[in-house]
Amino acid sequence: MDAKTYNAQLAELRALRDDIKKTQATLAKLETDRARQITALAGYEKAKAERIAPAAGLSLADIVAIAPILAPDQLTSPAPAVQAAATVATPEPTSATTLPTGTELAQEQAPAQVGTVAPAMTRPAPQPAMATGTPTAPSAPPSGPAPDAAAPPAAEEALRALPGIPEGPDGDRWFAHTANLASTHPNFTQQARSMVFLDTGTGAMVHRDQTFRLDLPTAGAGEILNAVFRAVPDGVERIYITAGAPWHRQADQHPFLKDSVAAWLNAPTPGWRTDTGRGKDRMAGHFVHPRNPVGRYQRENGDQHVEIRSAGEWFDTEGVEPATIRDAFVLLWKALRRHWPDAVLMGSPSQTGRDLWTRTIPTKGQYADGYPVLSEELRGLFHATAGQGRTELITPPRIPQQLPALVEYDRTFAYAKHTWKSGVGTPRRVTANTFASWSQKEQTKALFACGHWHVRVTVPETWNHVGILPAPAPGDRAWHYPATPGTTFTTWAGGPEVYTALSNPMGPWKIEILDGILFDDGKPLDDWSKKLKEAWSSLTAQAGLNGDPAQRAAAQLASRAVRAILLYGIGGFAQRPRTVTGTTPRTMEREVPADAEIIGFDNETITWQRPTGFTRDPNAHPEWAAHIWSSARSALLSQRHRDDDTYAGALHAPPGSVVAFRTDAVYLTRPQPWPYHGQPGDYLNKGHLTGPLTAPTTEDELLTLRDKGRTTQQPTTHQGS
Repeated sequence: MDAKTYNAQLAELRALRDDIKKTQATLAKLETDRARQITALAGYEKAKAERIAPAAGLSLADIVAIAPILAPDQLTSPAPAVQAAATVATPEPTSATTLPTGTELAQEQAPAQVGTVAPAMTRPAPQPAMATGTPTAPSAPPSGPAPDAAAPPAAEEALRALPGIPEGPDGDRWFAHTANLASTHPNFTQQARSMVFLDTGTGAMVHRDQTFRLDLPTAGAGEILNAVFRAVPDGVERIYITAGAPWHRQADQHPFLKDSVAAWLNAPTPGWRTDTGRGKDRMAGHFVHPRNPVGRYQRENGDQHVEIRSAGEWFDTEGVEPATIRDAFVLLWKALRRHWPDAVLMGSPSQTGRDLWTRTIPTKGQYADGYPVLSEELRGLFHATAGQGRTELITPPRIPQQLPALVEYDRTFAYAKHTWKSGVGTPRRVTANTFASWSQKEQTKALFACGHWHVRVTVPETWNHVGILPAPAPGDRAWHYPATPGTTFTTWAGGPEVYTALSNPMGPWKIEILDGILFDDGKPLDDWSKKLKEAWSSLTAQAGLNGDPAQRAAAQLASRAVRAILLYGIGGFAQRPRTVTGTTPRTMEREVPADAEIIGFDNETITWQRPTGFTRDPNAHPEWAAHIWSSARSALLSQRHRDDDTYAGALHAPPGSVVAFRTDAVYLTRPQPWPYHGQPGDYLNKGHLTGPLTAPTTEDELLTLRDKGRTTQQPTTHQGS
């Protein structure tokens, strides 16, 4: 083979690569559509996996992985023995029962008083088989599949296995902090950035107190940059797109929104190039996001730097004029300045939230040297085992086919309710034997403290309500919430959720402690959160009292922005492993990193992404985010209102009346007498749609009913979340 033939075949190989990428994208979309249809079919009460499988061209195991509700009884099998576990038992309401001896198996233990546990077991307890959607019968062998059906795997094999802490010294080494890495009070003043607010659909742009009209026939990034700088010769550093979503204008030419966004960001921008970054608070390169991307550009012959961002990062901008959005940012800045004299609005709520938090880190006292960052191993464990909000749609037959109503209760500024306590100090490992050796008082204190627990859970045989604890889900979903009586599963959960499982009003669950991470209680977020709550209350009051409709709308948006600062600030502490997105000219494709995945391309540019793992982020505290998320999920089930001497939450609604959960909201078939005082964490009746209604079987159907319910809901004097 000569050089000419070699180069020609390389060109053919590149063409094949491009064709394969396009075909894979098309196939992925078709498979997603198929999974949606299978999920919809599973909502039919007489649906059978055996009929759906051949229609979908999949095995029974594949069908069950997508729609666990279709799992037949035989999807169980005995599991191997596991390490000893400390069983947490809870009370029968009227009297205590006798604790078992140390030789009894965990699964044979009878309920005991609140907080008591079985003594450490002297031999391993066999793990009951997991069940997905059906109770288990450990004594009966699983029946065989139909002769013409592929044998499905055991249910536990269909579930995602969660990592654990290694035994012995290897695991003990995880319980330390990363050397020379801590969150400290900043020693510099953040610089404000000049910004404009632009509707690319109408061309309306607001800069300070001036309004301009730009001509944007294509609304490409280069066209926007040049038009803005013609109108504002002195230059700006941040362009917020308030409407128009220019990165979606050619969405019909790409299989996914993310591809459309990448193509828009990487289109030629004469006179500009991708920014390489500068300063402590600047990030280099574009950020590809399907709805809220960030384009970062720099003058080719100068030092001007500018970002193009979506104002939708801060709040919903639909139907709002750029001038009102600009006023909202002004009100937000003024509200924050009352608490932080050096407050600066950064590009996103997450950046702003973490910057403001660092300015509340004490410069004196126990944490004057900052809050140390956990070991990378523990951060990775939290990342893999601590989910965020609960999103679940409950379908027939668990609820009626026809609903009498759909009532939405949304928790106002929910996460702000759970920031008063967080884990600090060097974490301690709590093994099953250690937990079992503690007194009842010590165990109860540990579950009330900031901890993260590896547990084996069994749903009571008499249970008839929604699930409580998250479990690793089959298929593409990260988590689900088993509720079938007798189901046993192993998972990680925060102390608030474990305690709810033990003390809920419907009856205690059986919890076996396998391992745990326990922190000292501290208040690293309390000052930050209190200031944000005060800013939110002030802006919410302005929104309710201002007589000018435009200023009232601006104040409401500003209050939503404060919520976003806290919400995304907490998410920022989680520090997910980072993925870097980059571009390379096609003429230099050898420069594409070897471990990169190509996510888009055109005739000029290759767009790729590659994982970089955890960075040395001094503000990485996933243990704080995990505790807040666990507390919020727990309060979605049961929350005490001391001043009203009552409880609210899904477990205080009748069985069979819960239709769905969506992060801070629960959807029911009937209204509830839950108190609402407009305080963080209160349940706001945000929508009420009278039935009869066909029960939703997809998220789109639920959202359609939700929107109708919000439209017909009577106005309230309180501001929602």
